[in-house]
Amino acid sequence: MGLNQFLKKLRRKPIPDIRGQITGLRTSQVAAAERLYRRRVPPDKVMTPELAKAMAQLTIELHRPVGVLLTRRGQVQDVIVGTELTLSTTTLTLFRTGARSLRGLRFVRTQLHDQPLNQEILTDLAFLRLDLIGLLSITEDGGLGNLYVAHLLAPNSTGQLFNVLRAVPFHQLTIKFDQFIEELEADLQQARAHHAVESGKESAILVSASVKSRSEQEERLAELAELAASANVTVVDRVVQRTPDGHQRYLLGRGKMKEVLIQTLHQGADMVIVDQTLSPAQLRAISEMTDIKVIDRTQLILDIFARRAHSREGKVQVELAQLRYLLPRLSGKGEQLSRLGGGIGTRGPGETKLETDRRRVRDRITHLERELTQFGRRQDQRRSKRDRHGLPVMSLVGYTNAGKSTLLNVLTNSQVSAQNRLFETLDTTSRRLRFPEDREVIITDTVGFIRDLPQELVGAFRTTLEELREADLLLHVVDGSAVDIDIQVTAVVAILEELHLNALPRLLVLNKCDRIAPSHVDSLCRRYGAIGISALQPTTLHPLLARLETYVRTLPVGEHQTVARLEQNEALVLASRQ
Repeated sequence: MGLNQFLKKLRRKPIPDIRGQITGLRTSQVAAAERLYRRRVPPDKVMTPELAKAMAQLTIELHRPVGVLLTRRGQVQDVIVGTELTLSTTTLTLFRTGARSLRGLRFVRTQLHDQPLNQEILTDLAFLRLDLIGLLSITEDGGLGNLYVAHLLAPNSTGQLFNVLRAVPFHQLTIKFDQFIEELEADLQQARAHHAVESGKESAILVSASVKSRSEQEERLAELAELAASANVTVVDRVVQRTPDGHQRYLLGRGKMKEVLIQTLHQGADMVIVDQTLSPAQLRAISEMTDIKVIDRTQLILDIFARRAHSREGKVQVELAQLRYLLPRLSGKGEQLSRLGGGIGTRGPGETKLETDRRRVRDRITHLERELTQFGRRQDQRRSKRDRHGLPVMSLVGYTNAGKSTLLNVLTNSQVSAQNRLFETLDTTSRRLRFPEDREVIITDTVGFIRDLPQELVGAFRTTLEELREADLLLHVVDGSAVDIDIQVTAVVAILEELHLNALPRLLVLNKCDRIAPSHVDSLCRRYGAIGISALQPTTLHPLLARLETYVRTLPVGEHQTVARLEQNEALVLASRQ
């Protein structure tokens, strides 16, 4: 028999897998457990007496509980010895679920003592999204005793997550399983339809887990909620937990993570959004734990950028950032499947899918980096033309949603999109501003900043942010009505320092002053050395325009200005390379 024929034979006849506490079992006992896979249950039965008796006999012989996972077609999918309920990788792959759907599996386990369902097994019911879960009591002589059953409920106004049925002797069980599951799915479908009509968009539970105080975490979750709203996601709940410093496999503890995931079903949420950046290992561990979508803050920001990028340059930069984030998080079965190492034991028919994916991602990253280099050259050409005209450049920088685009529109009588949401502007926009003495300047609007800006975005948008190097003055726009002004100012200054732009002249502009008391505006302006304005009230812009016009008079004109800017840019480039 050739190798290919042997492999085909193995695929036709998979070896049953007995899971759980199998240490110390004899070969005959393992064989008896494997024979459970041959049993079939009619679609209208929760379990047949024949299968129940076989499990009871095995339970008495092993002195351990025996459980089976049954499909809706009545096939035994998994046999589990012991009390811990975990699904195999194969089962998780074949029977996937979501926040508002069941897995299509029911679990029945024997027990040596007549006890009702405990909280642990009810948690497994909700966490694994099972159709039904049951405990079958076994008498000392191997007889069938009471059957305890529970099933999930559709999201409801009472907040009840599952229904625990009254225990009945096994032989008096009257549940018509096919009718029962049809009615339950109908209830879930109705709840899904109601949710879709009511919100029309995805919903999420926000989670923060760090060593920071509860107030600091809640403040960050407030910003995360704004990011979620910017991505058209409805926030249904927020979870805050202080965790010890150091690596946690699931970020939260396993039990707490289970609770959060169960709440997605309880509240009809589609996903969980974590404020902290999940490491590749954490993301892999959580994905092995559940089918529910779990993303981190970086992924959310990348998704917002992908929605908002309109120019070819912006789209390339976003895709590059996404691929750089994805590359270390591509999961597989480990290095043993890699074909790149060479040598005995590693040769095979070709690359694994994982390595193929990684190679394609790396190739795509290289291609996008070349394309960004070409964009950079075209930007240099545009800047050279601008320098020949000798026009001063002023760039608007600041925290996202501080009102930079609105200010640009008012100053230059433009129509740039300026909605009240985070990261509205991604593409660089330049407009001319003419002062009364016929002196013109270029006003440039760039992407907004945010605290803990993902490094993938900083690297990918470096070409766009290069525009800031051409500025004669940075207008640092701050939302004066924000409760965390210090944090926002510090975050912007830190990013400017990272880009080696902190040496450029800066003018702090306190925007949205119409939302705060005049006395508080004066206090903030003195504290930060800022000019208070409201971009929605043009009459408040006169002091700012006067300051800008005065500054422009101090700048060299024409060829002298071009030389000065070239010298300045050379110094910034040298600083960035050090």
